[in-house]
Amino acid sequence: MNVTVNVNGKPYTRDVEPRMLLVHFLRDELALTGTHVGCDTSQCGACTVHLGGDAIKSCTVLAVQADGLDVTTIEGIGTAADLHPLQAGFWAEHGLQCGFCTPGMIMASAELLRHNPSPSEEEIRYHLEGNYCRCTGYHNIVKAVQHAAGAMSAAQGQRQEQAADD
Repeated sequence: MNVTVNVNGKPYTRDVEPRMLLVHFLRDELALTGTHVGCDTSQCGACTVHLGGDAIKSCTVLAVQADGLDVTTIEGIGTAADLHPLQAGFWAEHGLQCGFCTPGMIMASAELLRHNPSPSEEEIRYHLEGNYCRCTGYHNIVKAVQHAAGAMSAAQGQRQEQAADD
C-alpha cells in the first residue's frame, strides 16, 4: 500500500505493508532512529512523535493511518548547532542518563509546552506519566522541562520587545 507522509518537513512516499506501525516506518523505511521502540505496547512512551501536531505513541499507529499527515520526530525539532530549548534543557539540567527515553520525553514535553508555556512541577509530572524512565527518577527531567519553559518564555519576551521597538 502506498503512503505519503510529510516527516520533519519533507515528503516521503513508500510502499508499505498495511500492518506496518508508524514507528517501524520511521526507523526502518526512513532511517530516523531517534524514535525508539521500547515496549511495543504503548506503555513506555519511547516512540512518542508528533502526528498532525499532537504527541502520539507511534507504536500504536499504523503507517497507513499517517498517510497525508505531518509527522515530527526528535530529528525534526532541533539540530546539533541549534538545539530546541527542550534539548538544551535536558543537556543543562542533566535530564538524562542512558538517553533511551529522552526523545520520547522531549516530544511529549514539547506538546505540553505548546499548550501550557508555564507548567507547574505537578503539571509536568502529570503530563509525562505516559513516558517511562528507568534511570533518572524524573527529578532532573522535570527541571529540564522547567528550564526549557523559562528559556522559551524569555525568547518570547525578547521577540515582543523587538516587535514593539520596530
